[in-house]
Amino acid sequence: MDAIARYAELHPAAPAVIEGERRLSWHEYHLARNRLAHALGDLDLAAGEHVVLYAHNSLDVLLASAAVRAVGALPVPMNHRLTADEVAYILDDSDAVALFAGDAFLPIVERVRAQAPRLRHVVLLGAERRPWARHVDELLAAGSPAPVAAPAGLGGSMVYTAGTTGKPKGARRRATDPAAMLPRLTALHCVDPHDVHLVAGPLYHSAPGAFALYAHALGQTVVVLRKFDAEDALRAIERHRCTTTFMAPTLLKRLVDLPAAVRGRYDVSSMRSIVVAAAPCPMRVKEAVLAWFGPVLYEFYGSTELGVNTVLGPDDMLRKPQSCGRAAPGVELAILDDAGRPLPSGRPGELHVRRYDGVFDGYYKNAAATQETARGEWLSVGDVAWMDDEGFVYICDRKRDMIISGGVNIYPAEIEDVLHRHPAIEDAAVFGVPDAEWGERVHAAVQPRPGAAVTAAEVMEFCRRHLADYKAPREVSFHADFPRDTAGKLVKRVLREPHWAGRATRV
Repeated sequence: MDAIARYAELHPAAPAVIEGERRLSWHEYHLARNRLAHALGDLDLAAGEHVVLYAHNSLDVLLASAAVRAVGALPVPMNHRLTADEVAYILDDSDAVALFAGDAFLPIVERVRAQAPRLRHVVLLGAERRPWARHVDELLAAGSPAPVAAPAGLGGSMVYTAGTTGKPKGARRRATDPAAMLPRLTALHCVDPHDVHLVAGPLYHSAPGAFALYAHALGQTVVVLRKFDAEDALRAIERHRCTTTFMAPTLLKRLVDLPAAVRGRYDVSSMRSIVVAAAPCPMRVKEAVLAWFGPVLYEFYGSTELGVNTVLGPDDMLRKPQSCGRAAPGVELAILDDAGRPLPSGRPGELHVRRYDGVFDGYYKNAAATQETARGEWLSVGDVAWMDDEGFVYICDRKRDMIISGGVNIYPAEIEDVLHRHPAIEDAAVFGVPDAEWGERVHAAVQPRPGAAVTAAEVMEFCRRHLADYKAPREVSFHADFPRDTAGKLVKRVLREPHWAGRATRV
């Protein structure tokens, strides 16, 4: 018996999902999941196939995801901020056979659906109707409420991460036994079956989606914010007595930056675990959260590929500033040099995680990229770190070029590929520079072609035409020449270093 069926039997009247004024009990959620899963089966959706979810946070998105997993298929969340070209690439690269779409994204879907040769069905989730699409209400009405043979585990998914070679990669996350995650969730104080979990961030990000999935695997109520607003989050916490949430540092910063009078209007005493990750969290924000909510702040280091790898609890939050914690239960870490040799305490090197029964099942159709993460029994996503004598980990740089802005991964290669198409640009180097609100912002260093003229505004606008807005450079510098090594390869760190001078870390 899968988790949804089990909790529908154990406490049928308890709320499973709440979104605004909408709610489904476990009994109602179970029946709706079954109906939608049977309807998807009637559309010949098969185990192992990929289904894209392209809609704002909602009860319907969680229901669609649960139904897709129930037939053994993999949900593929689509980033809302992508351009039509980027959406078309993911639909095609993922070999998606079905797409759930919200009203806000129908204009892009209409433009690109013909570019996805394996796409058989589009299912609408909002008020809009289209002759070439089904509506979720139609499927719910047609599907049988009879039990489905859903997988007993959490079910898998595929989350697209920005690509080091200029294109996103589909990180496949295998179906896992909920028991395998329990030790890490226990360390994050998120395992009480009576917990009420608040989904604050967008479900297309791996962490908000994963924590919502874990909450349901444990029989907890999930409260969904359609879009994050700091005061709306406080209102939801008070109204539903939320006990746990995951937030990227940017969202926490928006909470603590609310005026004291606004913060004072809401009772947040129900919160027992606020989990932060996805980017370094400023100490000012940590201190403010602890002072306001009490000792409920937990931090972890992890990734879409490797899951939760470290945990930092509230007792160590101020004692170990800048640390992301010690190895999570069941996880073995190592700091290795370029030759794969372990480094002593205090020496920075590439952070590796020993292979375990985790979530990563490789990059879809990209064996070479999958292999790049592996070194024998160790896996890495390219972060540079050091470890102190107590085993606390400190992330200090990224071996690969990834930028993290507001908790969102951005790979410079994708932006550089666009810049190289500009007729006035000879060469380009993109990297992250410090930003007080977002952690990092995108900077483009540009070398114009001889005799060509181009402005920073023109460069940024050119990027916005070809990329999602959050990937476009926020600033541009111009260089007559670029630093290169003896082989002629661009030495990007020379361009990047002045922006980070005087800082203890480079992330």
